[in-house]
Amino acid sequence: MGLFTPALHRQRHQFVIDFVKRKKPKKVLDLGCCECVLLKQLKFHREIELLVGLDIDGVQVKKKMHGLAPISTDYLQPSYDQLRIELYQGSVTEKDARLRGFDLVTSIELIEHLTLADVELFSEVVFGYLTPEAVIVSTPNSDFNPFLPGLVGFRHSDHKFEWTRAEFKSWAMKVCLQYGYEVELTGVGQAPPGQQERVGFCSQIGVFHRLGGKERYNMFDEDAEDVFSYTLLYSIIYPSLHDNNILRRVLMCEVVYWAEKLKRRWIAEETGERDDTYDLCQAEGEGGECFRASERHVDTEETQTAACGAEMKTLVDQEEGDGELFWTPSQPDSDKWRRRVSVPLAVLWCCCPKVSLLSGSVSNLRLLLMDEPRVKLSQDGSAVLLNHQEQDLDDDDEEEHRADFEDSGYAEARQCPPSAEPAEDWEANV
Repeated sequence: MGLFTPALHRQRHQFVIDFVKRKKPKKVLDLGCCECVLLKQLKFHREIELLVGLDIDGVQVKKKMHGLAPISTDYLQPSYDQLRIELYQGSVTEKDARLRGFDLVTSIELIEHLTLADVELFSEVVFGYLTPEAVIVSTPNSDFNPFLPGLVGFRHSDHKFEWTRAEFKSWAMKVCLQYGYEVELTGVGQAPPGQQERVGFCSQIGVFHRLGGKERYNMFDEDAEDVFSYTLLYSIIYPSLHDNNILRRVLMCEVVYWAEKLKRRWIAEETGERDDTYDLCQAEGEGGECFRASERHVDTEETQTAACGAEMKTLVDQEEGDGELFWTPSQPDSDKWRRRVSVPLAVLWCCCPKVSLLSGSVSNLRLLLMDEPRVKLSQDGSAVLLNHQEQDLDDDDEEEHRADFEDSGYAEARQCPPSAEPAEDWEANV
């Protein structure tokens, strides 16, 4: 078992994650991102809209950057959240205008790898030029080193220094006075019982907050240089329902899925059989009316719900009229005919909470589906038309569905292998 549980590097990352949960920053920059471990955790916090990593070792970043790509679920179940991820190669001692004005900048176990002269440049770039609203800086606490078994010298061969708590506090206070910040000193990695007050945390952390808020950033923004010294290595935009093409695709899938469910229930009623879809709807409440599901998830008007219930009853119980079951040519000017089932859009909108959420209203639903070649509407646009039986699906439709899969992004996503977590070692833990 290691010296710390959880391992110290996990505690440092959890400190940042807890801060993100509380403060909900939209733009986050991780300095010294290296293997992108922290970024891979932060990408799941969808309050973040722009997630950026910077490291001087571009080779190492390129090895790990594809682990930040969207996974299958991001394509199949996109949300309204927007996320863009960018990775840059560059030095924290150099300026780049693209990274100015972030809500949060993190520097986890980085500054001890710089010379003291470069630490001064780091302070000027991060606090004086980038001017983020908040900065989290962690670095080893040399007061704690006597408690690390077998340690001789610094904790890592590349460390240029390791500060005591007094030295770290002195640097932090100087930064605050020079660049207009305030700081809270804390840390992770508890000392042995009875020693916490004397030696502090194994990793000491400074949480800096900019004084003056947005106004101070805007003041600095006017005189800032437009410098671009970093190299962009990776950029990806996650699927989002704010993209109208993605919204239409997701809506189309939901409409087809629910229309098929309702069609099968209607056929089961007509033939006197009960399939799994019927049982699922029946379990939703008394009378088995599917619109009860939408009552639990969507806050609809009482009159709207009543109308939806009436239309649902019409679809399920009506034996003739309104063309619920009818014949249409399989192709224009063709002698082949096929049976169709008509599912009113009003019923779909009421029965499926996600359809109502994505479309907003029945009229919007009609407009969104009107130019959608993968959904067949009735002549007046009031209903979705489905084949009466699955075997009615012809070769053209089958080829169309195969093309839909290729265009969905899911096929591409399946080719991205899961990234392996780096092996832990003693130096990483402390």
